[in-house]
Amino acid sequence: MIYNLDHQIEQLKRCERLSEAEVKQLCARARDILVEESNIQPVNSPVTICGDIHGQFHDLMELFRVGGICPDTNYLFLGDFVDRGLYSVETFLLLLALKVRYPDRMTLIRGNHESRQITQVYGFYDECTRKYGSANVWRYCCDVFDYIALGAVVDGRVFCVHGGLSPTVVTMDQIRSIDRKQEVPHEGAMCDLLWSDPDGMYSLAYAEISGWGISPRGAGYLFGGDVVKGFVHTNGLDLIARAHQLILEGYKLMFDSTIVTVWSAPNYCYRCGNVASILQLDDALNQKYATFDAAPHVEQGTPVKRPAPDYFL
Repeated sequence: MIYNLDHQIEQLKRCERLSEAEVKQLCARARDILVEESNIQPVNSPVTICGDIHGQFHDLMELFRVGGICPDTNYLFLGDFVDRGLYSVETFLLLLALKVRYPDRMTLIRGNHESRQITQVYGFYDECTRKYGSANVWRYCCDVFDYIALGAVVDGRVFCVHGGLSPTVVTMDQIRSIDRKQEVPHEGAMCDLLWSDPDGMYSLAYAEISGWGISPRGAGYLFGGDVVKGFVHTNGLDLIARAHQLILEGYKLMFDSTIVTVWSAPNYCYRCGNVASILQLDDALNQKYATFDAAPHVEQGTPVKRPAPDYFL
């Protein structure tokens, strides 16, 4: 079985699709592993933290070239593996196969795009039906989405989440008590963790903003520096690492470096011109940010245009 999985990983690295039967088996094995993980999965340093990938398979391979391939490098991906890009199937299945093969070296947490509703609008559903002739592979993958952790914590000091914080969550123990095995709800703590943003991402005046605000996304909240610092203090943290928002420079530290946004999809949607980044934490939790450009000399085609501004979804 290990040999078959290794063969499938090499196949996926070449951007070659698995059969529908292989996908079904891989997803079943992944669920068996993910169901045992906590809502906030503990991770040991050193680890490399990665933001949104969004189906940009060749750029994922560039990320591995820069950061090292798993299992030589311990990885933590912050969600949004699918949608927007042209290769969501191959991207997600490669990460899932690496998770099954090296469960202690590959950590995946859920993004707002790991959702049945969202993937029916932003590309993954259409890609699955086009490549496989039915929605079965999409269903297998969506079943896996429901088991993926909501967050992770590195050495008890760096909290990792896709989106942000929630006004109903003060402690990480409250996150641990959520029933995550469901479609992403439209409101509540689970929704907020996957959808919220630090306020000021779209304003230079973020240092003056406090408390909670209405999100332009229509889900989750905006939150200020006082919220971040309070959560960090209450939970004995050094840093919150999150993704969810396009950063043209690849990453952005805010609120006295208590929160960082990491973005790992270069030239997002094959047209935004941004660089990408990964956050490398050593065994003393020292931070190093490595930036990289889109994979060179790859005919990636033209992505299907989807509704909603790129900055928001």
